Amino acid sequence: MPSLKYQAGDKVMGRWPGSSLYYEVKVLGYDAKSRLYTVIYKDGTELELKEQDIMSVTSFQQRTRSRSRSNSRSPGRRRSRSRSPARTTRRSSSRTTAAAAAAAVATDSTPSSRGDKKLKQAAEIKISPIQQQEKKPAENNSNNKHEKKEENNMASKVNEADAKVEVDSEKNLGRYNLRRRKEDGDSKAAEAKPEEREERSSAAPPAAAAASSTPLDFGGNIGALVLMLFLPAWVLFLVLQVNQKDPSLTNLPTLPPLETFWDPQALGFVIIWIFFQALLYTLPVGKLSEGVLLRSGRRLTYRTNGFFAFVVSAAVVAAAVYQGADLTYIHSHFLQLTSASFLVSMLLSVYLYVRSRSTGLDERALGGNSGKVIYDFFKGRELNPRIKEFDLKFFCEMRPGLIGWCLINVAMALAEMKQQKLDAPSYSMILVNVFQLIYVVDGLWNEEAILTTMDLMDDGFGYMLAFGDLVWVPFTYTLQANYLVSHPNPLSLPVLTAIVVLKLVGFYIFRKSNSEKNAFRRNPADPRLSHLKTIPTATGKSLLVSGWWGVVRHPNYLGDLIMALAWSLPCGFSHLLPWYYIIYFLILLVHRDSRDMNACRRKYGSAWDKYCRTVRYRIIPGVY
Repeated sequence: MPSLKYQAGDKVMGRWPGSSLYYEVKVLGYDAKSRLYTVIYKDGTELELKEQDIMSVTSFQQRTRSRSRSNSRSPGRRRSRSRSPARTTRRSSSRTTAAAAAAAVATDSTPSSRGDKKLKQAAEIKISPIQQQEKKPAENNSNNKHEKKEENNMASKVNEADAKVEVDSEKNLGRYNLRRRKEDGDSKAAEAKPEEREERSSAAPPAAAAASSTPLDFGGNIGALVLMLFLPAWVLFLVLQVNQKDPSLTNLPTLPPLETFWDPQALGFVIIWIFFQALLYTLPVGKLSEGVLLRSGRRLTYRTNGFFAFVVSAAVVAAAVYQGADLTYIHSHFLQLTSASFLVSMLLSVYLYVRSRSTGLDERALGGNSGKVIYDFFKGRELNPRIKEFDLKFFCEMRPGLIGWCLINVAMALAEMKQQKLDAPSYSMILVNVFQLIYVVDGLWNEEAILTTMDLMDDGFGYMLAFGDLVWVPFTYTLQANYLVSHPNPLSLPVLTAIVVLKLVGFYIFRKSNSEKNAFRRNPADPRLSHLKTIPTATGKSLLVSGWWGVVRHPNYLGDLIMALAWSLPCGFSHLLPWYYIIYFLILLVHRDSRDMNACRRKYGSAWDKYCRTVRYRIIPGVY
């Protein structure tokens, strides 16, 4: 067997998968079958790398210096500004190593001689903590004051060079943005507080680099096109099917005349409802909450006054009913309201795509920046589209559709009383209304928690989310209440009690797991979370394996599934239609789980494999 190039215990530079950044790692072993080296990063994360993704420290330094020299226009002007580079050992970090690595691979354009001097200086001074430790001389106690003064001067120079490395490497590469660069010059970046700079450097890899290696969901262009046509057709089928006397799947509905779909009054009501919710969102009421750290190094602020908007909306609707407004209009014109909402979501999607053409790379979502028009239109290109401080994605996620869901349910309860000639809604209708009301109110009360969800952190805002927020949620999640209007299902007291208990169990799991996740994502260093078990990763983040997140990988999905079961049981078992939500939810959860698995494996490497061995089941304990 030929001798290995790297032996167990060697300290080398390993390339982070999917990027051109190198970090110091330690070789743990070699697998002859897969021909992969197992290495461990400083934070304890293990990854498997190919031999060509590993370089010795000496080779890495030589390549860095040679590329810096080849890119310089005036080598004669370059000289070191430091008498003793070894004195900067204390300031070495993975952040500066990454900056120097980015500078080392910048070959697309030639920097100025001054910029090249800074690049070389940062690369030579800060590239290798190992080299620095070997060169560091013994401290002379008699010269302490002088040494400290020199070290402080050197540190300030290194900070300036660090800021310049960032700017020049961005100019050369166009794809690396290790931390945020302000528009008003390098001086502010150099003056930033150390803790702020460290926080910015923890942002994820830049959009262009990650986007190129991110696989397309839903089958790419073709899959996105199929979904864009299928989803509206499926909503239309459900709306037509639920109003039939016999809604069995063997009795398919007939397509009504095209003019039946259109009603200007219905469109007017939809637009008024959306603008009313937008007005409540902009009122200076409620908490201003910070979102998660973005790739650009920024944190956006959001007005989290969803519960206030719900209370005001409920009061306005109650006043309108008291004044004689007939909410049963919603039931009798459900098809027209659905069509109007679809039109609004389509116009919004077109606007979002057009405005995204003028956004920068750091403002685009990784998954929706593929360059394929149909796919990007479906997934959404811009991560956080805003009109001044009005965040379009956050608003649509939590306001018109979610509060509209409750409004439609109340209208269905009134329609049931009118159609079945009842003095009060049936127990089945009450359960559906109360269960789903609790779900919505909980979401609005804990509105801040949505800022750490996949929709807000990762997904762009395009057709997929616009249609889902404005059409799918209000017009399919109300299917159980809509079904009960024409198909009553009486419940006995024991059955009613069992359904209530099931709902409470699902809600507890859902709320507890989401609260754990939100608290941990916002501040993993919170002393109140010190008892939680985690698995560290090379990205600097940790995977939570305590509480409900140590039982299954998606306990929030488990709670959702149990609650969805409690919503469907009041409708009985006469037809499959009201159970559609359970089927849809299972398909959705399996898809999301698969997408999460692939994304996390790419992002966390062997740390994710360790996590999967620790938490075996995905959604349902002992089953899946």
